[in-house]
Amino acid sequence: AMPVGRRARLPKAGSSPALSTSLRRLDMSGLRTRIAPTPSGFLHAGNALNFLVTHQLAREEDGAILLRIDDLDTGRTRPEYVQDIFDSLDWLGITWDEGPRDAEDFRENWSQTLRLEQADALLLALKDAGHLYACTCSRRQVADCMCRERDLSFDVPEACWRLRVPEPCPVVIKNWPLGEFRADLHSALPAPALRQSNGSPAYQLASLADDVRYGMSLIVRGEDLLPSSACQVYMASLLGLNTFCAIRFLHHPLIADNKGRKLSKSEGADSLRAMRLASGPPDHLRKQAADLLALLRAQ
Repeated sequence: AMPVGRRARLPKAGSSPALSTSLRRLDMSGLRTRIAPTPSGFLHAGNALNFLVTHQLAREEDGAILLRIDDLDTGRTRPEYVQDIFDSLDWLGITWDEGPRDAEDFRENWSQTLRLEQADALLLALKDAGHLYACTCSRRQVADCMCRERDLSFDVPEACWRLRVPEPCPVVIKNWPLGEFRADLHSALPAPALRQSNGSPAYQLASLADDVRYGMSLIVRGEDLLPSSACQVYMASLLGLNTFCAIRFLHHPLIADNKGRKLSKSEGADSLRAMRLASGPPDHLRKQAADLLALLRAQ
């Protein structure tokens, strides 16, 4: 098991208070950030860069780190991928202050499936305020979708629920350490799904609910997730979640493979699992993360 810090533990998923209560408890006085891997494949060097930048920044600023494993995609989650997260963090020398100590602790106490009520509460609030619509289109069909105008029933079994995004939809995202980034959500993500057709919360909603629940003040992401940041800030503004709207984001460049493509989870040479088996300490990854953070700070 990885070492866990001395700070008071956050509430575990199975014993969570009502969302309104957790909002009143938020303490934004110190830096609070998270590492949030998804167990849908073996982690790769791009994940390592994100984790190392988050870890170095939090430790230099005496901040707290939450380990949050996003496992709502139950069809792709595998026990070996969950274990790979703990093995990879151990190899990288990354510690955290809150969250599961090991794979068993994660399954019993920290799985996202144990705290769905908070995402559901946000979803119903958006639905009741008229910000959602039912959609029966697949991801490939959504570009030509007319469901927004059809006023489908939310009770249609195969429908997902999507966010109504006006055109244009300007969103202001607070950058780390200072400054702002302005994005048009409609251009970047015009029809984000918030509830999947199987009834489970989609990523955008679940991530927002968790970041609010655990009082994050800084989110470190790859630049490919700028649309997600805009979507979540916009949802937070609709819901009156001012603490989330005040969060600062650090969007770092991505690591590409030798053909210039974004890395994806795999069992190939780019996976951290393959690197652990083939080499010694991950010094090259640590140096790359340190150089990147220094570059970002100098901007």
